[in-house]
Amino acid sequence: MSPILVRPVREQLEHDRVIRLLQVRLKRRVEVQTNIGEDQKFPVRIGQVMIYPDLLLLTGDRAQKLVGTVEVETAESVNHLEAMAQWAHLGRARAPFHLYVPAGSVDIARRLAAENSVNVAEIWSFHTIGDQTRFTLVHRSPTAETRHAPSERAAKPARPAARSAPARPKPPARKTAVRSRGTTARAAAKSPIPKTAAKTQKRK
Repeated sequence: MSPILVRPVREQLEHDRVIRLLQVRLKRRVEVQTNIGEDQKFPVRIGQVMIYPDLLLLTGDRAQKLVGTVEVETAESVNHLEAMAQWAHLGRARAPFHLYVPAGSVDIARRLAAENSVNVAEIWSFHTIGDQTRFTLVHRSPTAETRHAPSERAAKPARPAARSAPARPKPPARKTAVRSRGTTARAAAKSPIPKTAAKTQKRK
């Protein structure tokens, strides 16, 4: 949580609940570390500033390289001071910055990001219906799109081209001619001799 912000108790509880939901949601793909409430253990150094994002996304290997940061906001914290104190710094980090805001604060978050030149990779909205919280991607930067494109292509291997059946070789012209002659000879042998020709032979 930003040191310049003190949320109402209800919003703080909702904020921490969303962080835990994202931790479960994102840990299927990466290693996730969280800074919830007063438990601030995992900072990110950006220049001379130490920032404590709500979630840090790391690779699952021993190196645990930082591959993303996540900041969860509530209606109270989507404001100009928060954008300057947190978003602007996280947007300058090498790892992509992901912003989660309530569904009713999407337009304000976009405007604040543009006004403060925040390099945000993705903006997600969230809203709660009963006991379920739904997340919706509402913005993705062109840089983030190019990063996603190769992985999508790799996930869907190209189908091999259908092989056409080999064409049957045509019989040689010679054999065809021989067959046709044989057929003609057999047909001539079977055909009866005209009666007029037979009488002429007898007279001779």
